[in-house]
Formats: sequence, structure tokens, C-alpha cells
Amino acid sequence: MDLTFCNIMATIFIKDLLLRTEVGFNPHELGKKQDLLLNISIQYQINGEEINDNPEAALNYRDICKRIIDLVENRKFNLLEKVANEVAHLILDISRVEEVSVEVDKPHALRFAKSVSFSLTKNKSEL
Repeated sequence: MDLTFCNIMATIFIKDLLLRTEVGFNPHELGKKQDLLLNISIQYQINGEEINDNPEAALNYRDICKRIIDLVENRKFNLLEKVANEVAHLILDISRVEEVSVEVDKPHALRFAKSVSFSLTKNKSEL
């Protein structure tokens, strides 16, 4: 079956993208890079050419990851909330993307917890 002209909502998942950046505002965090793990869900329109194995039509998730790495690792953030919001806006700037969910996980942020995380979902229609 040829799906070339179908409009389909698809989702790409980027799981456990490990980044290092300055994040936090407590005295022991200042000036130190820490690990963050990002989990991202990107909903976008496909026209069927991707399903028919046309790489030129596909959303380039390698390029998206490079842009996220550049954004996060070259900035300083006080809050996980700001990291998630900035990443969401970067992804929503891609024309075909309709919605994005971003979870930012900070390992070892609390003494007796594996990690602390923050997540948000943004829709292009809400911008």
C-alpha cells in the first residue's frame, strides 16, 4: 500500500540523552557541571514518505540532538524547569512538530533518591 499522501501523526522518542551542564543555585552546585538525562517525545506530521523508506522526508533526530546538546551544554541554568522549557521551544521551532514532551532528570540531586525530574508538555497551538 502506498502511503505517500497520508497525513499521519507520528512520535519520535529520544531516551536518556546524557548531558553535562551547570544547573542549580545552591552554593555547592555553583560552577560545577552536573549530569542531566533528557527524555523527549516529539509528535509531528508525516506525509507517508517516511513510511515508504524515504530518508529525505524523515525528521532528522540526529540534528535535533545536536541542537539540544549545544543549547544545554553551553548555558547555565538555575532550574530544571528552565532547561525543559528551553528544549521544548527549540523543538517546537521545527515546522512539522506539533507537540513535545520533555523530562529533565537530575541524578543524585537528593541524598536518599536516585534522581529528581521535571517534565512538561507543550503544544505549538499554545505558543
